[in-house]
Amino acid sequence: MTTSVNTPPGSPTSPATASPSATSGGSSSSAPSSPWKVAQSYQGSSFFDGWVFQNSIDDTTHGYAQYIDRNSAQSANLIDINDAGNAIMRVETTPVVQGYRKSIRITTEYSYTGGLIVLDAVHMPTGCGTWPAFWSNGPNWPAGGEIDMVEGVNEYTNNQVTLHTNSGCSLSSSDPNALSIAGTLVGTTNCAAAETGNAGCGIRGNDANSYGAAFNKIGGGVYATLWDEDGIKTWFFPRSSIPSDLSSGAPQPTTWGTPMASFPASSCDPFKYFYQHTAIFDTTLCGDWAGGVWGAAGVPGQNQSCAASTGVASCQDYVLNNGASFTEAYWEVKSVKIYQKSS
Repeated sequence: MTTSVNTPPGSPTSPATASPSATSGGSSSSAPSSPWKVAQSYQGSSFFDGWVFQNSIDDTTHGYAQYIDRNSAQSANLIDINDAGNAIMRVETTPVVQGYRKSIRITTEYSYTGGLIVLDAVHMPTGCGTWPAFWSNGPNWPAGGEIDMVEGVNEYTNNQVTLHTNSGCSLSSSDPNALSIAGTLVGTTNCAAAETGNAGCGIRGNDANSYGAAFNKIGGGVYATLWDEDGIKTWFFPRSSIPSDLSSGAPQPTTWGTPMASFPASSCDPFKYFYQHTAIFDTTLCGDWAGGVWGAAGVPGQNQSCAASTGVASCQDYVLNNGASFTEAYWEVKSVKIYQKSS
């Protein structure tokens, strides 16, 4: 998760080699030819194999989330595989809790440098007080870099893609046309965490159904992030518009058109500032970003501030005392696939 406001995340949980129980292998032989082959896949009944469950409070972004281990999560019904074969990761809905509300943060055991990361999700957490993310992180933050592929807070409807790096990485322009993106720069072109109050460089997508309740209403969709010698790009495809090459497991990124976000290699070397990443899902509550904008409105989807819409003055008070409000704070994921180019 990006530390969009104040604090750096800890280093990822023991990036290592792929778990033997996670699925790996090539794409379907009937699919059109693609240089991209599946190196690691998480889906179906074995989805949670090959992930490390964090078992601690959110001590990196100051949220009111208590992340719990896999056995505890299963016992508390915060994770499961539903009848559709999709992975569910929930936030606790106990009416009143003390200090923290239980949630899930998982990190892949598999690590990678470069690749094509494809998330197919039906539903993501939404609602006042929520701060979910699907992201990746390298060692010794921010030296190994951070790529926030799916992220937002509260009632936002437009996804934000953000990079956090060491000094020297930037966007070459603030003009969406010059960057050839279907998004808008949020804040600065400087991606260096230490020089931006840890905010990095973010691009907000133009699609008003790319995040939150609006994303869920259309049955979700697919996020694809390409990390190669040309830089880092992220596309969003609504459920009804997923390219057939992606659906068939033979991705052809050159045919996908304008990405939501693009960070060209010309002003940010993608293999100097990013390496040895592990992929992460989490849902924290309040924290530096969601809590920090509790009283703010004006971002797409947030027509009224959470303070005004809930009638509760503080995010912390709302999160700890209104468990029923978090029934929509869950991920439903069909798959995560990490592709590498075949040699």
